Amino acid sequence: MTGAGMMDCKNALTEANGDFDKAIEIIRKKGQAIAAKRSDRQASEGCVLAADKDDFAAIVAIKCETDFVAQNADFIALTQSILDTAMAQKPTNTEALLALQINGRSVADLITDRSGITGEKMELGYYEFVKGTATVSYIHPGNKMASIVAFNEGLERQVARNVAMQAAAMNPVALDRASVPENIIATELEIGKEKARAEGKPEAMLEKIAQGRLNKFFQESTLMEQELIMDNKVNVGQYLKSKSASLVATDFKRVSLNQE
Repeated sequence: MTGAGMMDCKNALTEANGDFDKAIEIIRKKGQAIAAKRSDRQASEGCVLAADKDDFAAIVAIKCETDFVAQNADFIALTQSILDTAMAQKPTNTEALLALQINGRSVADLITDRSGITGEKMELGYYEFVKGTATVSYIHPGNKMASIVAFNEGLERQVARNVAMQAAAMNPVALDRASVPENIIATELEIGKEKARAEGKPEAMLEKIAQGRLNKFFQESTLMEQELIMDNKVNVGQYLKSKSASLVATDFKRVSLNQE
């Protein structure tokens, strides 16, 4: 019932003098103790899953210490159950998701319980969601990366999936150039000027050169302007417009546990 090892269960029953419910509570408290003890450890592995239904899509990533635990069927099942709950309840942030109940236990407690069973630090690494007229999700093989995308109108599933795969593979910094944070734009402009200056370009030309390089940055680093990985003759925005003149992606999220 708890998923703990045989000797852990035996020892808990002995400590509880055969009281089954008390033994379960002892095992759960052990999980809390392990979680506290391991709080300073790094949880860099884990499981990333995503799902979509109609106007809502979500990603949940539960992190652990080792790939061995990340590949465990019970760990994947826990991640899936938390994702299912997120899809049903649509929490608006990680704190709200951690507070949701699954079979009378909070998500936070279930993660702690699993930590006690495995002996590894575990945590809710990421919770992301998008909303739109249509949504799609993509999970890269291996459960280490996933992406979700929202659109302003309905579209073919495969077309939507192609855009989600683009987001996963190319890791755009923003949806479009209007969505790029001002600090990133300022940094890219400064880098462009410094590169031009190092190349010996005239000081009066630096701003124009930097703007040109910023434009290239937008084309390489924003989802709507990136070359489509399946057809580099068009960018993602052009690809969507070829399906419907008014079709655009309105939001996306990407989560990866891979070193990039």
